[in-house]
Order: sequence, then C-alpha cells, then structure tokens
Amino acid sequence: MPAFHYFCDVNEIRSILVALLIPLAGTMLGSAFVFFMKKEIPARLQKALLGFASGVTPAMPYLLSFAAGAMLYVVIEELIPETSQGAHSNIGTIGFALGFALMMVLDVVMG
Repeated sequence: MPAFHYFCDVNEIRSILVALLIPLAGTMLGSAFVFFMKKEIPARLQKALLGFASGVTPAMPYLLSFAAGAMLYVVIEELIPETSQGAHSNIGTIGFALGFALMMVLDVVMG
C-alpha cells in the first residue's frame, strides 16, 4: 500500500484535519489522533498507545516536576554566570535550590 493512500479518501482527509485542529481547542494531539484515526491504526498499535498513555498519566506530575527542576538548574547554571565561577561552582546552585524550596514551603504553610 503506497504512503499517499491515506490522503486519497476525502473522509480520511477530513479526519486528519479535524484531528489536527482539535488540539487548538485544548485537547492533546495524541488523544485526537487516536480518536479520529482509530480505523487506520492497527489494533496492536492502538493497544500499545493506550497502554502507554494509561501508564504515563499517573506519573505525569512527577515527570513534570522533574522537568521543571531540570529547567531551573539550566537557567541557574547558564543565565546567572556568577553561580558557576570559582572552585566551588555548585554552592550557588544548591543555595538557590534550597532558597526556592524554602519559599515554596513557606507559601504552602502561610497560605
């Protein structure tokens, strides 16, 4: 089956366009793809995608917090040059992380 076969039928083109426009309304691209392209995706791939999504969804807060921490580390190391100068270059980064954690705790405790 040639690769352009998926673009020959009008119903499939409409499905693709709707699936690409739904993320603009606030839905994830993956769920729109699985919903509208259900006929075209093989059953084993559907099960794999849904299994992956159901396994990743509960861990999403932890993954996002790890990504936020990694971004803070990169910002501190690269955009604040004074923190990475000298023999003890990690002290500034650790101090910033501890100060940030303290402010978050105080924010939660004091409302």
